[in-house]
Amino acid sequence: MHEQELIEKIAFNVVQGRIEAEDEGFDEGLDGQPAVTELLREALERGLDPRPIVIEGLSKGMEVVGGKFQREEYLIPDMLASAECVGAAMDILSPHLTKAGVESRGKFVIATVAGDLHDIGKNIVSIMLKGAGYEVIDLGADVPTERIVKAVSEYQASFLGLSALLTTTMRVMGEVIEELQKAGLREDIKVLVGGAPTSEGFAKQIGADAYCKDAFQAIDVLKNMSSG
Repeated sequence: MHEQELIEKIAFNVVQGRIEAEDEGFDEGLDGQPAVTELLREALERGLDPRPIVIEGLSKGMEVVGGKFQREEYLIPDMLASAECVGAAMDILSPHLTKAGVESRGKFVIATVAGDLHDIGKNIVSIMLKGAGYEVIDLGADVPTERIVKAVSEYQASFLGLSALLTTTMRVMGEVIEELQKAGLREDIKVLVGGAPTSEGFAKQIGADAYCKDAFQAIDVLKNMSSG
């Protein structure tokens, strides 16, 4: 299989949400055929540069998934299956990327705030960020404010992503920003917020740096921040 064809096959299987050969895809008759894991191992055994695999295989695949999600051809579980492919691929690729001298784009602490147990959206964002080259510290769901602030300080993170799916818990995001201010950490970190009840207006109101409606927008916002 030609190098480019291999990378295209990886992208295709990301869109199909197939991590391993026994996984079924959205299209018929794919089970048993090599999926993301097998194709990646083949690519690495052949000494392919991991960078184009990430950019043209994983990121391009997720762009297609994003389009399908926006057109409502894919639902959240479909998008999550594809994101999990990227997560599995990044676990395999990370040591190779480090060896290839690919530097992290910065440390990114991400959490669903206290009182909120929803984490599907956060998990998708977390995986997408890893694929985009960020070092992600995922604190999970229902994370107390002081733990978030402590992680920001401990990891000297450049970015913080806060997620909430309830109107009752989204207020906690404001408290996190206040506590960062009190701890003298606010100046050095970009805070991104997201989740169903949040909005551009809400982000401004609590003093966040950006509102992201989904994982794809989060990547765009970060691109603008680093070029700005």
